[in-house]
This record gives sequence, C-alpha cells and structure tokens, in this order.
Amino acid sequence: MKVLTRQEELILLTVHQLKDNSHLVNIRQYLIENTNRKWSVSSVYVPLDRLTREGYLTERKGGPIGERGRRAVKYYDLTDDGYKVLQNTRAVTTKFWEGLEGAR
Repeated sequence: MKVLTRQEELILLTVHQLKDNSHLVNIRQYLIENTNRKWSVSSVYVPLDRLTREGYLTERKGGPIGERGRRAVKYYDLTDDGYKVLQNTRAVTTKFWEGLEGAR
C-alpha cells in the first residue's frame, strides 16, 4: 500500500477534521492555521485532485458560496481507502520514530 507524502497526509487529515465543511478554502485555511506556514491554492488543490483520482477522497457539489452566479463549491470526503492509507502511513511513520525518544 502507498505511503503518503507529508503534504498528502496533512490534507487527508484536514478533510477528516473538517468533515462536512471540507472545501478548498476551508482546507487551506485550516492548514495555514495549524502548520504556521503559507499554503498556496495550488499546493492544496493539486494534491486534492490527485488524492481524488487515487480513490482516497470523493467530491460532492454544494451550492455557491458568496455572490450570486458563482460556481458551486466542491466538497471533499475521505473514502474507506483514504482511512486505510492514513492508517498505513501512520504505522510506517511510527516505526521510523521508534528509539528517538530519549536519544542524544
């Protein structure tokens, strides 16, 4: 099974945290607030698109937000495979962290 990049992992975890409110703007804002780093729209959108194509996320359309005539918002939901790849990534990462505590 695939091991996620750190960026992919954080994005999937953010979708999980935001639940029904997980659209691009909210995902990006959550990442900025919780990592204390800048995330461009493309640094979030490109992985969202890739993770959707790989079957780790599904998309659903909502109504437009803001001004009339704007496009519908795309919401993201974690799939069962998304949960599995997150669990696998966590297991692999945990193995690499073993022995670090108390070292030095």
